[in-house]
Amino acid sequence: MKQRIRVVGVIKNGDGVLILKRNRGRSEAPVFWELPTGKIRFGEQPEEAMARAVSEYTGLTAESVSLKDVITFLAPEGASRISNLYIVYEVGISGDEKPSPLGRYNAYKYIKDFASSNIRLDEASLSVLEITEGKVMPNHISPRLAANSVAIYVDGASRGNPGPAGTGYCIVGADGAVIERGGEFIGFATSRVAEYYAMKSGVMHALALGLKSVRFMSDSLMVVNQLKGIFTVKNQDILPIYRDIESKLGEFDAVSFSHIPRSKNQIADSEANLAIDKIVKG
Repeated sequence: MKQRIRVVGVIKNGDGVLILKRNRGRSEAPVFWELPTGKIRFGEQPEEAMARAVSEYTGLTAESVSLKDVITFLAPEGASRISNLYIVYEVGISGDEKPSPLGRYNAYKYIKDFASSNIRLDEASLSVLEITEGKVMPNHISPRLAANSVAIYVDGASRGNPGPAGTGYCIVGADGAVIERGGEFIGFATSRVAEYYAMKSGVMHALALGLKSVRFMSDSLMVVNQLKGIFTVKNQDILPIYRDIESKLGEFDAVSFSHIPRSKNQIADSEANLAIDKIVKG
């Protein structure tokens, strides 16, 4: 398993913790904020890398760099399962200095209340804050919960788009064992409607089993990004299903949505197509 090593700075003042806004790459890419984060160059000590990263990315001078924590966690997004090792430092700066974001950053904020803010933090910074600061964000599975959470793979299929359609799901426990799998024929529908009904089916099965910490996995980037709030739902055919799903999410203690390649979603896909076959082929 690959491991990513980073130094992360927690810089505080009376207004909260410093976060930086990343430059947008592709124009359609979502905007994320993060804690000042850097790599360790060859020959550097971690605290030297931290002081350098603070200078390069914020324009601030690190007057003190104190080890706060060392955390490890698996990447909570996608299917790569990269192991992260983050060396977290409390960084002291001069009280009259103001950040000047440089390099990959173009804006900054000091923020206290992450839970009620509309700021979209990257997953690594969320994990660091949850572990070191005890700040748990709504609808996000922390690294500690993720290790014991259930993964629910969902998929929708439509033959003809629109055409005969079905949904499939596969519930996998923290130990990797399949807890439950199945599918359902939903009639005549488009592929996007089928994908949304598949997600709704996964949510309802999770609640029926009494699951409280769940990772939903889908190969539909549209569904994942809309449920994360990255994209807005505008299509009237899926809006009622989206609202049904949203109304149920508050019943979980922690929930996340991850996009995975189709090759990682074969069981749910086979269940969706089997549900169609039972009706179409009789």
